[in-house]
Amino acid sequence: MKQLFGLLLFLFAGNLLFAQKKPLDHSVYDSWQSIGEKLVSNDGRYIVYSVNVQEGDGELLVQSPDLKYQFRIPRGYQARITDDSRYLVMKIRPLFRQTRDAKIKKKSPAEMPKDSLGILELGKDSLQKIADVKSYELPERGASWIAMHLYKAPVAPAAALDSTGRLQKLTSMADSLTRIADSIRNKVTEAKLKGLESLKTNKTGPSKGEDKIEEGTDLVVRNLVTGKEYRYALVSDYLFNKNGQVLVVETTGKNGGKESPLVLWQQLDRERPDTVMTKFNEAKGFAITEDGSRLAFVAERDSATKALKKYFKVWTYSPGRDSAVVWAERNSGPITNGLVISPEFKNYFSKDGSRLFFGLSADQPAKDTTLVDFETAKLDIWNYKDDYLQPQQLVQLNNDLRKSWLAEIESSNGRVMQLADDSCELVTPTAEGNARYALGTSSRGYRVQQQWALDGSVRLFVVDLEIGRRRLVAEKARSGSARISPAGNYITWYDSKKRHWMSYDITKSEAHEITNGITVPLFDEDDDHPDDPPAHGIAGWLENDEAVYVYDKYDIWQCDPSGRLAPVCITGNLGRRYKITLRYSSTNREDKFIRKGQPWLLQMFDHKTKGYGWEVFQPGKAFAYTDGKPVIREAVVSSAIKARDADVLVYNQQTPASNNVFATTLGNATRADAATQLSSINPQQSQYNWFSVELHNWKMFDGKMSEGLLYKPEDFDSSRKYPIILYFYERNADDRYNYIEPMPVRASINIAYYTSNGYLVFDPNIYYKTGRPGEDAYNSVVSAAKYLAKFKWVDSTKMGIQGHSWGGYQVSYLITRTNMFAAAEAGAPVSNMTSAYGGIRWGTGLSRQFQYERTQSRLGATLWEKPELYIKNSPLFRADKVKTPLLILHNDKDDAVPWYQGIEYFTALRRMGKPVWMINYNDELHGIIDRKNRKDWTKRMAQFFDHYLKDAPEPAWMGKGVPATRKGIDFGFGDPAEK
Repeated sequence: MKQLFGLLLFLFAGNLLFAQKKPLDHSVYDSWQSIGEKLVSNDGRYIVYSVNVQEGDGELLVQSPDLKYQFRIPRGYQARITDDSRYLVMKIRPLFRQTRDAKIKKKSPAEMPKDSLGILELGKDSLQKIADVKSYELPERGASWIAMHLYKAPVAPAAALDSTGRLQKLTSMADSLTRIADSIRNKVTEAKLKGLESLKTNKTGPSKGEDKIEEGTDLVVRNLVTGKEYRYALVSDYLFNKNGQVLVVETTGKNGGKESPLVLWQQLDRERPDTVMTKFNEAKGFAITEDGSRLAFVAERDSATKALKKYFKVWTYSPGRDSAVVWAERNSGPITNGLVISPEFKNYFSKDGSRLFFGLSADQPAKDTTLVDFETAKLDIWNYKDDYLQPQQLVQLNNDLRKSWLAEIESSNGRVMQLADDSCELVTPTAEGNARYALGTSSRGYRVQQQWALDGSVRLFVVDLEIGRRRLVAEKARSGSARISPAGNYITWYDSKKRHWMSYDITKSEAHEITNGITVPLFDEDDDHPDDPPAHGIAGWLENDEAVYVYDKYDIWQCDPSGRLAPVCITGNLGRRYKITLRYSSTNREDKFIRKGQPWLLQMFDHKTKGYGWEVFQPGKAFAYTDGKPVIREAVVSSAIKARDADVLVYNQQTPASNNVFATTLGNATRADAATQLSSINPQQSQYNWFSVELHNWKMFDGKMSEGLLYKPEDFDSSRKYPIILYFYERNADDRYNYIEPMPVRASINIAYYTSNGYLVFDPNIYYKTGRPGEDAYNSVVSAAKYLAKFKWVDSTKMGIQGHSWGGYQVSYLITRTNMFAAAEAGAPVSNMTSAYGGIRWGTGLSRQFQYERTQSRLGATLWEKPELYIKNSPLFRADKVKTPLLILHNDKDDAVPWYQGIEYFTALRRMGKPVWMINYNDELHGIIDRKNRKDWTKRMAQFFDHYLKDAPEPAWMGKGVPATRKGIDFGFGDPAEK
């Protein structure tokens, strides 16, 4: 009896614990934490990561893998660890409230609170701070130098005067006015005697229209070990070489002063810098060889300050020279026929310093300043012969004006070669610029068809960097798959028609189908767009270009780029056997290839459970799972990084209940129990009613099985009936173990908020066939709703649907086909495919035709070929069938779906007296960006669903509305009965 009583007491206490948990409300968002940047010291002794909040002050945490050392830096971000693993450097934001108060007071940029810099000697507990630092740099390798660029020092306010001081100031002002009056009287007397010509003066000083320059600010360069410092005034730019022996500094002149701008070369083992250049108007694009033996940059020193056109030259400097000398200039060598040196290109040397890569651009005509603005027509001219539509040209305008074509200078002899032009726009060197050959690509001849195909078709070239010539490798390749091998011996691409990977042997000028013999698909066999499916991709290259590793859906294949050897599945088809996708995870961002004998970290994804795990593979040995079978976690593991010089592995792990950073070793990566949890964010989450998630399978109307995710409240009670919202886009079931952070939403529902407040949420996968996207959504979503309605704890009379963009279209269509939903929200929906087909995606300037013919809308035909498909799949043409209350979100600056699509649907439904509302956030894009608008939308959408699915009172904005005369005054959140 006592045992039974104890059990009942335990169960009661458990239920009471759930009952005591609070529902999430809209006030919790700002302080909710997430993991940001993450890095590990080269020696593996220290791990650094940031914990950010949505609005407020985050922090930077430093920990040892064993947690014996911990240090917190409030508001720290943009962290870097020195190459010797001794120091951590980071920027430190001002307090959020200080910045907020300054914005409220409308302070000028100069008066706003500024960032500081923090320097921490790792393992110690003392943080050094330097105020007012706008940027900093560390050398990538080498000694522990840091350069700190400071903000301009604020002008100190004048000291307050006492009463005696104020009297003296007034007396001085009176004396000054007396002297001015006497001077005027003397001038008048002189004019009477000599005439008015005597009043003319010779002006000196700056001319009336002379512009002030933007003065540089102080730069402090310090050795973190020895404390040695260099200081420079009026600095505008600075750069270390990779190995940290040299610093280049550019300074400006001073307004009203005699200082000239300078480029300085500072050997960091010497006291004084060398002057590289003086008396120039502008210098930029600094590049230094890794060993610090040469500098290159572009500069302009011959034009007038206000010249409409300025021509830059390439300059070079080496230690021991008196100053920089010209290396390349306009009208010399290949820089002719309307070409000029680009000041916008980021110049760089090859790794060995044998080549400088710089940019050439077209010599754009100067604007005609004689034209009167108010008398000049403003228009766009659309021409059917243009490569790109006018809207796309306008979106790309700034980039096109700064566009550069790659050129090179040979360091040994100064020979200049143009490598790219309009017939081969992009040239990509390899081996960090050391290799003889590069990959060239061109979209010329394929640009117009991107209006409806958007397949990225390009020609591929091999470009010889020694002689500047190129030869054609392939036509109609898809640009996203084309690569040149790390050592520069091969070019590879995926042939979407043959559905195989191709390799071009550069030295032999031979192409090979290197995946011939692989019988499983190398393309995404689940892709259901009316286009050639994309390849699964490439894992990487073996050292010295000896092999390339290709993915199928599950496994990894070693392929011979020369085409001599047959492909080998190095994972032994064990991915396919267990329905596990195996993917190589590079743990070092600097690696350009996979080293021989290097153990591989593989990320595993289980298609059955949707869980993830790690596996370690040693090339040269037969692949086998560590425990004889895949060890899959009920979690997502990702973003692994490894210490360069130690066996320390750091990764992120998220579950529906947590999102944290973990540390382990490569050898123990498979074992979850061997990892150390470093972070523990959002402790307040335990106070709130959270959620659980289940994977469900059901039979759709077409007889095929589907899967989806059911989210339940943590305090779920099977004896209750719950309202349910079906949210969908395409296929999200693979996201089963994702952490969902409560936040004000960009567009779609926040699942954590709704489940915490007593809703169920279901996210069904949708499967498509060509020509019937609306009915395919019906097949998936409505069958899911009928499946869910069979559960006794689902209130089938309180079912809602919600989706944004493509999901918004599907919502709009579904309510024309069924009345089983009590409420629907459609964000940025296409309602009329006939008008949307010819529209523009204003964010890119692209025509929307490709979307219907080849991609997401999946109609597979033009409007004039099959107009019936466009009409049949358009909600607008069935608007009279709608009975479900509908809330539309469509913003007036939507850059993806034309705003008028929402208006067409709203006005049709309004005309027929259907319950419909449309929210438009002024100047917002396809999804809401501004946080205050996100908060507003999150509340309104919750009020809408609460009203229809939980019988909550109708808010005023839904009831009586908010007229334009009350815009910005009355937001309509209250009861409509309230005045």
